[in-house]
Order: sequence, then structure tokens, then C-alpha cells
Amino acid sequence: MTIANILLTLVVLVAAGAAIFYYIKKKKEAPTESAINVDDKTYTIEKMQEFVKRRLDEITKVNLYDIGLSEEELKRRKNKKYELKKALKGCTYGDVNDKKYVKELIFDLLSKEYGVNEGNISKAISFDVPSLLTAQDKFDILLYMYKKDFGYEALTEIIKKYNLAELKYVEGETKPAYVITSQEIEDIFEKENLQLNFTDKLSVVVQRIYQHYKGYSSIDEVRDMNIDGISGGVSGLPESFLSQVAQTSDADYLTQVSEHKVPRACDSIWIFFQGKSIRLAFLSFGTEAELKRVCQNIYKYNNPGQLSDTNGYKINEMKDGSRVVVVRPSFSETWAFFVRKFDVKRSTLEQWFKGEPGCEDSIELLKYLVKGARIISITGEQGCGKTTMLMGMIENIYETMNIRVQETAFELHLRKIYPTRNILTFRETDTISGQEGLDVQKKTDGSVNIIGEVATDPVASWMIQAAQVASKFTLFTHHAKTFPNLVTALRNSMLRTGVFKNEKTAEEQVVQVLNFDIHLKKDFRGKRYVERITECIPIEDKNEYTFDHRKEKTLEGKFDKFFDNATHYFEKVTDRQLYTYRNILEYVDDEYIITNPITDENLRGMRENMDDSDLELFDQFVEKHWKKTFGADNKVLTNKTEKNNAEENEKSEEKQKRRGRKPKTETELI
Repeated sequence: MTIANILLTLVVLVAAGAAIFYYIKKKKEAPTESAINVDDKTYTIEKMQEFVKRRLDEITKVNLYDIGLSEEELKRRKNKKYELKKALKGCTYGDVNDKKYVKELIFDLLSKEYGVNEGNISKAISFDVPSLLTAQDKFDILLYMYKKDFGYEALTEIIKKYNLAELKYVEGETKPAYVITSQEIEDIFEKENLQLNFTDKLSVVVQRIYQHYKGYSSIDEVRDMNIDGISGGVSGLPESFLSQVAQTSDADYLTQVSEHKVPRACDSIWIFFQGKSIRLAFLSFGTEAELKRVCQNIYKYNNPGQLSDTNGYKINEMKDGSRVVVVRPSFSETWAFFVRKFDVKRSTLEQWFKGEPGCEDSIELLKYLVKGARIISITGEQGCGKTTMLMGMIENIYETMNIRVQETAFELHLRKIYPTRNILTFRETDTISGQEGLDVQKKTDGSVNIIGEVATDPVASWMIQAAQVASKFTLFTHHAKTFPNLVTALRNSMLRTGVFKNEKTAEEQVVQVLNFDIHLKKDFRGKRYVERITECIPIEDKNEYTFDHRKEKTLEGKFDKFFDNATHYFEKVTDRQLYTYRNILEYVDDEYIITNPITDENLRGMRENMDDSDLELFDQFVEKHWKKTFGADNKVLTNKTEKNNAEENEKSEEKQKRRGRKPKTETELI
């Protein structure tokens, strides 16, 4: 072989190697540089979603070091990649800021790379032909436009403006229900006559793509609104029922089921709004698979573990503090979720009462109960406003008092509202029990103990212990229906946890620490109000045994007196009443009325814990409603005569002191 041939072979090999290297390099760069073939491009939601998914996947997975970027460009692209990965993960947790970031990126990809413009955007959603829009399309547009003006109050504004939270009859139903229908959405859309520009249209399309890619499907925007909660999969026919329907139902019903005229589980979307459960009949997840996808993602914040057939439920919190419960077959008949949102904005008692007759005095009374350091329970059914009432009560706690909170999950978020106050919240974990948390809390200089919800026996035990030794006073919520129910429930919890073995002893401990119960109620129409405020009055056991058998002269007489004493003792042990109770405020005929007076013992205790400015106003309040005043040594006087006598006694004592004599007792003066 000649030298020329050798050189020629080498040149060919080098050229081939260079070509291969260039091909590999171009292939690596392709994900970020390839252009879209305009001729093959379509503008349906599905096609655009595929494009967005592919491009975001490329951005997060491309090897930046193989592209040959400058140092500055490499750093910029690395930061973008990191931020996108972080945001995509945050979207799964319901983070609204991460959601905003990802939607802005999708907006840019569609407008700058995919070529979406005014001329083709209606191929995705028929903005220009309203008759072709579905009820869900119209709702998405309405919510977007209202959100521009009202932010996360958008849904509330729509509901209030068009009275959508009212009971109504739905076609085919014999009883009224809380439901928002497709027809109502279509009527509202027509009345609004909204004018959308290109940015508005593309934003609606972006939201539709986002919610099916990284969001929570049809509920994605609704979940972000300032509502009390949202749930899905809790009504309609599950897929497991369809075979049963086919075997047992008539042909007409089967036709309705097959044509989706009968709601399925995946058509089930409910919101909890101002005490009412309202079905959004115009929204649907579309398929059981989409409902399942939402259930599998909505609980994932802080990696709580896998939802599986053997572990058929998960209770967790979302990033915004919402409580989420997810269930799945076979534990439940279908996939379902429940999101309970907690308003972390500052709540006031004035907001709760909403200016109803007699509310001024009621608000003053509640404030004095808190300022007077009384142990208070807030009871009522779910959704009646217990947490909101608790937040309003907390606002009136003196700034000088340190607040310690015990919760099973972080729900109150008091430090978001009062960032300058001394507040610390504890909760149970897999490795730290509530009892251990309470033991730690006792050593953290807390003045006020707050328990978000007494829902289990151990929590009830914590509450009693905290009220006894761990704080100046305690506030807590409970689901009891009546005051005796509350006492019984707490007593039984003490017995079941083994803190006490004797029923009477356990009950005595409960009534000794419990001062007042605020019972809230929600009526059929969702109206929430304070039904009553009840004072617990422990009955003191004086242990008076008036029969002295030893003084009797005859044996028969001794036995008679002895058995009288024994009978009296056993009556006290077994049948002795440990407490009584009375309402100091009631809601009667749509008006709040202050009724029975607070006991003297509680009045004295309240006065001892108030500052001077509140003390003067409290004295005026007590005199106005119960004709009681206060004399020396915090003594409660029931009329003017007693007050005058007390003042004269005080003057007499003062004179005696000035003369150097021992003051006379009250009996001696009389």
C-alpha cells in the first residue's frame, strides 16, 4: 500500500469520525433546538398538551454539559432547570406560586414555539362560537375573568351575585338540594357577555392544559378559591356498580347510565361553602382514571407514604395547610378525597356574629370570658364554625400571654396571623406521642393552651391535664351536642385512656376544670349561630354527717344512726350529683339574649385576671345585666344596699386602722 493510499484512508477515517461526532452532538442538542413542522401541527388541547409535556420533559432532562454552552449560559440554563423541577414538584402539592410559574412557562411555549395566535386558538376552545362551548368551558372562562378582578374570592363573588348557594329543585328530584347546574352556568355566561382578548383566551387554554398535566383536573382552580373545602368521588355510580346495574335494572335506566345521564363517581364534585355542601353538577373528572389520578397526587405533600390496597386511606396536609383525606377501594367503594381548608386570615368575633340582634352584648361577653382566663370549650357539628370562633376568641387573649398549641395536624397557623407574638404549635408524629408533646410543652413557659380539636381519647386526656397544670387557661373544640354529652364524653375518654379507674373521680376532674361551653349550631339552610353559652357549676361535697351513733345510749339506737350514716355515705359515692349547669346566653327567635348570671366564683376569677381598663368595663357589664356589683376583697354584691353597707364597713375598718385598733369583724359590726 502506497503512502498516498494510507494518507487517503486516514483522511476518510477522520472525516467519518468527525461526521459521527457531529451527528451525536446534533442529536443531543435536538431536544432544545428542534423546530416544529408547521404542516403537521394541530391546535387541539390534546396535541398542545403533548407538546408541553415533551418540551418540559426535555428542559428538565437535557444534559447541559454536552451542548457546549458558555459558562454564563450554562449557569442560566442550570438555574432554569432547577427552578422548573422544583416548581413541577410543588404543583403536585398545590403550591399556587409554583403553579403560576409553570403556567407562565406553558404560556410562553405555546405562544412563542407552538405558534398559537388569534387565528388558531379557537380550534382548542370555541371562544368565537358560544353555542359550541360546554358548561365547563363557560365556567372556566367566567372564573378566569372574575379572578382578574377578585383574586381568590372570584368563586365567592359569582355565587353571591347570582344566589347560587340557595336551595333549589332539580329536574327529576322531589326534594330541594344545594346544587349549581349546567343551565345556571350557561345563563350566567350569557348575562355577563364577556369580551376576551387573545391573552385571556390563551390563559384559559393554558389552565386547561395545566390542570390535566400537573394540576387537579377540573377542581384545580376551584380548590385554590377561598372556600371551606372541596371533595370528589362522594356521589354517583362507582364503576364497580355498573355490572350490578346491568343485572338488576330496567332497560330505560341502563340507557341513562350508558349515556352518562346518571351521575357517575367521576362526575362527583362538591364544595363546602359557608356551612353548605354544594354539588357542582356542571363539573366532572370525565373518567374514573382521572379521579384516581387526582386522588393519588393530592395527598403527596411531605411524602406521607404510599396509598395502597392494604393501606386504603391517607390523612395529610397540603402545602397551604389544608387538611386532605384520601380513600380508595377496597377500603371504600370508590376513589374519593376530602379537602378541608382553613382560613388563616385574622378572624374577629364581629365577623362571626354579622350584626344580628343582641350580638353586641354577646361579643362583649365572649371577650370577657377570654380576658378572664376561663377554660372554654367550643362545641358543635362539623362545619358550624368552631375553628372560626376559636380564632376570634384567640384575638382577645392578652398580648402578654404566651400561647402554646396542641394539634394532630397544623391547621390554625397562628404565627401567620400574629407573627410578633410568642406562639408555638406542637403536633403528634409517628415517633412522638401527644402525651410526650404535652410533657415538653409544660416546660416552655406557656400561659394559654389551645387544642385545635378534641376528637380522640388521648387528646381529651391532654386537654384535662393541660387545664389542670400546664397553663393559665385552655381553649378547645369538641363535637358534643349538649353540655352533659360533653362532660360524659370527656369523662369516658379519661376512663378509656386509663388516667382514672373510677367513673365519679374522672367526672369530678372534668367538671372541676371546665368553666364554660360555647355551643354553635348550623341550621338546614347553612346559617351558623351561637345556640347557647353554658356555665358549668361544680357541686361541692361538704361531707356532712349529722348522725353521731356514739351519743346514743341504746344498742338499737346506735345501730339505727350508724346505718343512717352508711346509707348517706353510699348515696354520696354512687348517686351524688357532681355538677349542674345553666345557660348565660341563648339564641331565641333570631336574637341573642343574656339570661342567667355567671356564678360569683367565676365572676371573682375573671376579675382577678383582667387588666384595669377591662376591669372597669366588665364591672359595668355585670351591673347592667345582672345587677351585681363588687366590694372589698373582690366580694360580689347583689344590690345597692349591700354595696353601701360594704362601703361603710370599709370606712369603719379604715378608721380603726388609723386609731391603731384591730378592725372589727363583719359579725361584730352587725
